[in-house]
Amino acid sequence: MSVSDGRPVVIVMIEDDDGHATLIERNIRRAGVNNEIVAFSNGTDAMAYLLGPDGTAQHNAKRSLLILLDLNLPDMSGVDILAKVKGNDHLRRLPVVVLTTTDDQREIQRCYDLGANVYITKPVNYEAFANAIRQLGLFFSVIQVPMSE
Repeated sequence: MSVSDGRPVVIVMIEDDDGHATLIERNIRRAGVNNEIVAFSNGTDAMAYLLGPDGTAQHNAKRSLLILLDLNLPDMSGVDILAKVKGNDHLRRLPVVVLTTTDDQREIQRCYDLGANVYITKPVNYEAFANAIRQLGLFFSVIQVPMSE
């Protein structure tokens, strides 16, 4: 998966559950998506990566990133991360796919209101979740990720 100028999209996965992270990555690979996946198990490290050393995220302005975001993290809320990403001039155009077990309609609407591109509820059933991730992988293979400014 790459943007229109040929630069590869880096997938930033923010997921604290090792089992879910492994499942997500395995099924993305099964869908034929071979892009680099940079994984974080907490929000603090993920935000440090996204915002960079100077805290402005300017170093990511010319990069093509796609964020996979769990809402239930040990150190901060995924909703807070989403708000920070979408509130940053250099990150706000990055696509964010929320992958979480939370199916509360108010939470889903809040994520969309903050700018989430896709919200996927992780089913407890392994096969159903694997199928959802495979479909997500197919989605990744056809989307075009806009560059941030």
